[in-house]
Amino acid sequence: MRAVTVIGRPGGQRLAIETADRPVPMPGEALVAVEAISLNNGEVRTALAGAAGARPGWDFAGVIESAPAGSAFCAGDRVVGLKFDGAWAERVSVPTKFLAPIPDNVPFELAAVLPVAGLTATIALSKKALRAGDRLLVTAATGGVGLIAVQLAAATGAHVVAFARREDDAALLRRLGATAVAGSAEDAARLGPYDLILEGVGGELLGHALSWLSPRGMCVQFGDAGGDDVTTFNAKAFRLGSGGAFGGTSLYGFVLAEELTRLEPADAAALLAGLAVRLGTGKLDPVIGKIGSWREIDHVARALLSRAFKGKAVLRLD
Repeated sequence: MRAVTVIGRPGGQRLAIETADRPVPMPGEALVAVEAISLNNGEVRTALAGAAGARPGWDFAGVIESAPAGSAFCAGDRVVGLKFDGAWAERVSVPTKFLAPIPDNVPFELAAVLPVAGLTATIALSKKALRAGDRLLVTAATGGVGLIAVQLAAATGAHVVAFARREDDAALLRRLGATAVAGSAEDAARLGPYDLILEGVGGELLGHALSWLSPRGMCVQFGDAGGDDVTTFNAKAFRLGSGGAFGGTSLYGFVLAEELTRLEPADAAALLAGLAVRLGTGKLDPVIGKIGSWREIDHVARALLSRAFKGKAVLRLD
């Protein structure tokens, strides 16, 4: 079979389609013929800097070729799934707990955006129960996680502020449910304080965000799209708030792989299935910025990191 592989060409192409061994499912795993894949910032950065021979890829959608006896799946089922390496391939073997059915009216290309971005947004939002009227800030709002988080949070009735520095992003974010769009740290501070912040930029912005929390507010840091490894912050403002409120604030470090170890075996699949149903009923817009062939993998991966388009990149296997 064929699979995307990291190749050893420093300064040149790093991702290519190469021949690979066909996977043999382990007990509890299904074998899936992959139809479409999507790209995420974290896996792309790792792959472009990775060792030759590595097999990257997390998100995929396709058709089951074989499934364990007694599982909820059978050959021919359309599914979306998550695998923490090697998903960008013609065939993948994956535990059924990381698979979910795709409604018949949902194309593979749309479903493929869901696993990492959708599960990250869903689980991150669950870290603090939101009620109608609560204030939520989403940074990195035009990334894969942010775009889904804005929509899911708006559906709860929360007051959603999306952080995006480009003025031409505002219309899209408002259409997806954002109550307001902050184009700068000053705007975000003025529109706060926030009961929950989903923070995907890191660095200086994370430091500012920690001072924008309301009493007992939480900041869930799920990414570092800004590329800055160092964050400094005003500890007094984080603890007491700018208006003299009393603490209870928290910063939560979010890594999806670790979060999935906390869930019951069927929970990840159930969350993923729920997101797929939202796609099928039109209650979730996947916001795909690029659809193409997986033959373009190296070019599209670099375009994603350079923010050449908004939203997700999806590639068809052909």
